[in-house]
Amino acid sequence: MQFRHFSRMWKCFLVLALAGATLCPAQVQQSAESYLPYLHRFEKEITTKVLPNGLTLIICDRPEAPVFSYTTFVDAGDVNDPSGESGLAHMFEHLAFKGTTQIGTTNWPAEKIALAKVEAAENAYEAEYLKPVGRNPQKLADLQKAFLAAQAEAEKYVIPNQFTEVAEENGATGLNAETSLDDTQYFWSMPENRLQLWAWLESGRLADVVPREFYKERNVVLEERRMRTDSDPIGRLVEQFLATAYVAHPYGRSAIGWPSEVSQLTATEAMAFHRKYYAGGNVVVAVVGDVNPQTDLPMLERYFSKVPAGPKPEDMTTVEPKQFAEKKVFIRENTQPFYIEGYHRPSYRDPDDAVYDAISDIMSNGRVSRLYRSLVEKQQIAAEAQGFSPFPGEKYPSLFAFYAVPLPGHTPEEMRIAIHKEIEKLKTTDVTDAELEMYKTRARADLLRGLADNQGLASALAEYQTRYGDWRQLFLQLDRVDKVTKADIRRVANQVFVASNRTSAEIDTIQPSTSEKKDGGAQ
Repeated sequence: MQFRHFSRMWKCFLVLALAGATLCPAQVQQSAESYLPYLHRFEKEITTKVLPNGLTLIICDRPEAPVFSYTTFVDAGDVNDPSGESGLAHMFEHLAFKGTTQIGTTNWPAEKIALAKVEAAENAYEAEYLKPVGRNPQKLADLQKAFLAAQAEAEKYVIPNQFTEVAEENGATGLNAETSLDDTQYFWSMPENRLQLWAWLESGRLADVVPREFYKERNVVLEERRMRTDSDPIGRLVEQFLATAYVAHPYGRSAIGWPSEVSQLTATEAMAFHRKYYAGGNVVVAVVGDVNPQTDLPMLERYFSKVPAGPKPEDMTTVEPKQFAEKKVFIRENTQPFYIEGYHRPSYRDPDDAVYDAISDIMSNGRVSRLYRSLVEKQQIAAEAQGFSPFPGEKYPSLFAFYAVPLPGHTPEEMRIAIHKEIEKLKTTDVTDAELEMYKTRARADLLRGLADNQGLASALAEYQTRYGDWRQLFLQLDRVDKVTKADIRRVANQVFVASNRTSAEIDTIQPSTSEKKDGGAQ
């Protein structure tokens, strides 16, 4: 599952001040009152430039070491998959490592012709395969054979993994990407004397992407789905849980994609997705490290100006309707029992966003949290119990979820009852002064420590620039945390944690039958 994490950013002198220390409430209050001077200091270190194509470049000069890190933040994720094409955003993340017309190929002009033949063969095969009536088995077999032959021909021009190998041979570390429901991010770190090489590589895969080995990667994604979801009881449960909690919004769709849709994705559809969502106005690139804006910005502009121009795509208009009745999902099989429930809550832009963070912290943060002390330590009925928010995404209204893993001899129903008792306490009794101050202390310390490294800073700058239109909003987050009150927590708990707003899902363990035991278990 994905738990909320604070974006990461701060300056070296703050890291040194925090190293090895535990902040007390007085220190937290002092920091909250004085964050503006730190903001002004950052404004001197950070340069922001919107290029003519709409792409935003952010540079933060940290010359402490001859290295840099970057994050390319594309404001498109699984939630943006077109209807009937779930899994497309994730597919494109795979394509981004396959190279360009200049890297990853032995002969691009010839490969281009071969790829066109692959697409034509795939389209012909799919047209016959999708016929509701009158499908010709022999014709289908012949078309599949032609499709596989076209793929084999195109494969002759591929230099496998060349993009990744060039980057790593030149010192790239932490080279990776991730697709969430809300966005797609690409990132790595590199020696500063390879900045221009990085700019060529990164701008190239944004502006000059090739649908190389697309259908091979489609099979990889299908295998990922089988491992993460189809073969994982909890993965199946969570997928059904979200599909039940949402009736209109795409947050209810399978994040990795429904099998029938992933298996029919085409390179043509992937390139259409790229043209729409990888346009300049939908991309922020943040670079942090030994990078001099005065000397390096012109070079970066030259490379990243090649990214196709375009505005941010129109925002989603679908709004999940209010839930009026409790909904439940049950899975019964011979596996570990599990319980999860969720309540609809607003997006990250809601004024109470920090209040939800406070509830999550008080209920779930470590061994002093309420759920751990009650279900794990005192009652000894659960191996693990937590609440977390937002889930499954944060860009749009999402869920505040709670889950628990029963110990042997205990049931999901016991988890449900125990969690509801703790929720009821939030609704009827104020949290203690100590709990609230511990949340604020941890929130600030987690944020400051998490922003220590270049990669964390690059990620935070790109995320906040995208989400708020200004990276400076990161500092205002600290102010919002400090303003949370005990009354806020009771108010939000009473508004949100009600039965009619709840969706729950559980795995109830059933024992295998006698015949299954003799056969070695259920297959």
